[in-house]
Amino acid sequence: MEENQKAADIQYEDFAKLDIRIGKILAAEKVPETDKLIKCTIDFGELGERTIVSGIAEWKTPEELVGKLLPYIVNLAPRLLRGVESQGMLLAASDESGVALLSPERNMAPGSRLK
Repeated sequence: MEENQKAADIQYEDFAKLDIRIGKILAAEKVPETDKLIKCTIDFGELGERTIVSGIAEWKTPEELVGKLLPYIVNLAPRLLRGVESQGMLLAASDESGVALLSPERNMAPGSRLK
């Protein structure tokens, strides 16, 4: 979808199906033989640890991600990306300058739900 194109409207009930949680990145590494993918191990508190693959390696290094608190959709069906099962999706913004990570304005417990 183009940047200036509006997505179709959805009902609140559809949005409410998304389980968006704050996760703390415990470990991160580039996925071998790829230029775009980073595999992260993320702590979601009571939900436990998960592996999530994100296509952000053009703009972020694994080292700068470790320790960050970021929002993730945690109830997506798992998806295999270059041989790695990804168990969620990072939420981030992008424009012509690249990706901007979104983070809470204060320290939040891993697993905190976005409302």
